[in-house]
Amino acid sequence: MTLPPRTPPATARLLDPAEQPHDVAPRLAAQIAFIAEVDRLKTVLRLSPLLAADRRENDAEHSWHLALMVLVLAEYADETVDVARTLKLVLVHDLVEIYAGDTCLFDDAARRDQAERERAAADRLFALLPADQEGTFRSLWDEFEARKTPEARFAKAMDRLQPLLLNFGNHGGTWRTPGVTHAVVHDRTSVIGEGSRELWGYTEKLLALGARRGWIDGG
Repeated sequence: MTLPPRTPPATARLLDPAEQPHDVAPRLAAQIAFIAEVDRLKTVLRLSPLLAADRRENDAEHSWHLALMVLVLAEYADETVDVARTLKLVLVHDLVEIYAGDTCLFDDAARRDQAERERAAADRLFALLPADQEGTFRSLWDEFEARKTPEARFAKAMDRLQPLLLNFGNHGGTWRTPGVTHAVVHDRTSVIGEGSRELWGYTEKLLALGARRGWIDGG
């Protein structure tokens, strides 16, 4: 079966409560509308190349991969973490990129207003939920950004480690961006060490090997 092409404008609600059956409770209609809206995450392309195919990954794939990494690698967290809460953090943290877009770790110009763009996107997106869930989701997003809890520090570590693995597996990937050197990559991924010293040690070995193989500019 071939479906007709459909590319709704970015300003249109994907499943507005007003378009749903009239006998649906307002709370459920709002929740369903939010779930529909976050389908946009599948359209947000990142620069990271996939390992299994010759294309870039999207944000939804990235978030899924982070969640699986939390399940597999939680034993390496320096502090005991609540895995269920950490899963919530990695699944929520990139939702704002539906409106703010993905910002590459090595794009200095885009990083200047990243925090402002993402805060505005969080205000807009989470407001689609019922008030109590809006507060819960916003709190999770803020927790990830602040990195003051063990769960947030480990979640951030996964967020830095995942694209690094993709770049290494692709013999450079975004490391080949002009101006990116071993020192730059080392500095901008060092946050991994805040969540796991062991995984940071592993990261440093990957970066050193990548530099020796010419996949990162040694600077």
